[in-house]
Amino acid sequence: MTIFQALAIAVWVSLVQGRLWGGAVTLHWRFSPLMTSLICGIVLGDIPTAVITGATIQLITMGQVAPGGQMPTEPNIAASIAVPLTIMSGLSPEAAVAVAIPVGILGGYLYQLKQFGNSFPLRYLEKVSNSGNEKQLTFATFIVPQIVSLLVHAPIIFIALYFGADIVAGYVQGLEGGTFFHVLETVGGALGAVGIALLLRIIGKKEYLWFFFIAYFLRFMLAPLGVSTVTWAIIGVLIAGVYSLVITEAKKA
Repeated sequence: MTIFQALAIAVWVSLVQGRLWGGAVTLHWRFSPLMTSLICGIVLGDIPTAVITGATIQLITMGQVAPGGQMPTEPNIAASIAVPLTIMSGLSPEAAVAVAIPVGILGGYLYQLKQFGNSFPLRYLEKVSNSGNEKQLTFATFIVPQIVSLLVHAPIIFIALYFGADIVAGYVQGLEGGTFFHVLETVGGALGAVGIALLLRIIGKKEYLWFFFIAYFLRFMLAPLGVSTVTWAIIGVLIAGVYSLVITEAKKA
């Protein structure tokens, strides 16, 4: 991995963790590894592998909640390490998931460190707020948190990628096809199911589980037809529309 590639990914992670593009948008990117996976794929020149790996990691994170803004793992940071490692070493997406979990947990400590760092400029923010200077207030509330995030995240992500990715990738390639890989793929495959189960537990209602089971079995029964994800999404929208129409008419009756 080149210096530019490692630096580009590290800066991207820092900007996302610092919420450069606004709270709602960047918060979604922090909680989802897909955008970071796409950026890693663009930087490293392998978008298909990056997005497939990011989608696999997404399975275990989409059922997580963030009480107080703190995630159990940081999906953005997990993807920034696991996806480049997958591209460089040839790991399967399932094995990459097993790698992403501990990296994401360590990323949570980085986020806490960033929050701690943001506590120091509070006195300056209070002073600026009382002065009523709009430019200074914009600097204190927008630029300063970005600087703190860059100082906390960028050096660590850069060091992990530039100095560690090649070494780990070479070591992983030497273990390819062995028991270690089999364990990683088995554990990683199971974690995806755990993520879906968590999501169903949080937002699912018992009376709606029929839709889940219909979709699940249709997916396997129609697998020989090669139905694309976009087609499944359209089918889902149509079923939801029909269900909504039935409920509406039932209430009118």
